[in-house]
Amino acid sequence: MNILITGGASGLGAQMTKELAAQGDNTVYFTYCHSEKDAEEISHSLKNTRAIKCDFKKDADIDHLLEKITEMDLDVLINNSALNIIEQHFHKISPCIFLENFTNLMVPTIKITQEAIKVFRKKKFGKIINILSTVVVNKPPIGMSEYAALKSYLFSLSKSWAAENATFNITSNSISPDFMQTKLTAYKDERLVELYAQAHPLKKILTPKEVADAVVFLVNCSQQINGINMVINSAQSIA
Repeated sequence: MNILITGGASGLGAQMTKELAAQGDNTVYFTYCHSEKDAEEISHSLKNTRAIKCDFKKDADIDHLLEKITEMDLDVLINNSALNIIEQHFHKISPCIFLENFTNLMVPTIKITQEAIKVFRKKKFGKIINILSTVVVNKPPIGMSEYAALKSYLFSLSKSWAAENATFNITSNSISPDFMQTKLTAYKDERLVELYAQAHPLKKILTPKEVADAVVFLVNCSQQINGINMVINSAQSIA
């Protein structure tokens, strides 16, 4: 299959890129912005990967990516672009920050997904996988209202994409992983991370490998699986 992963050069994105590329019949396209060295290493070691530099803040980069999507003959889109996590109480965050992050992350994600759906509808096949967070199903952590709001917005869109495109043999599923130790969360105090691990039912923090395995499952599973949100947190939240 032809797969596009946004933010696929580092952290969870790199793990997904490597695992999906390990299945030799896949061609994996992945975007990167600041992780140029990581992208080069992946492209060099995995010949069925294609790195595309794309800064979501630049319209020209997004336009270039949209043109490439048609050329890819895309089968799977994985929305994984990272957010800049702002840990601050809601009343202290400038409204401009909300608008800026929505414009720089959500609007490009919408454009990319719209373009992918056009390709999928012509093919009568496609899979959309959205990487969310347990903040969409749990009580939002204090000071992360802006992050939780953006993830929840994408969660809602994911369900709409599933409902609107099911008759075209297109699926839209989400994965909501618990806290992971990646570059995105590297700023966390090690003592807090250790406390979190000790409080975890399995006494260990979720790894990118475990989440990537779930992504691989959704890429390869039946089209009957559609509109779900796979929560990965050892049953710490059960609806």
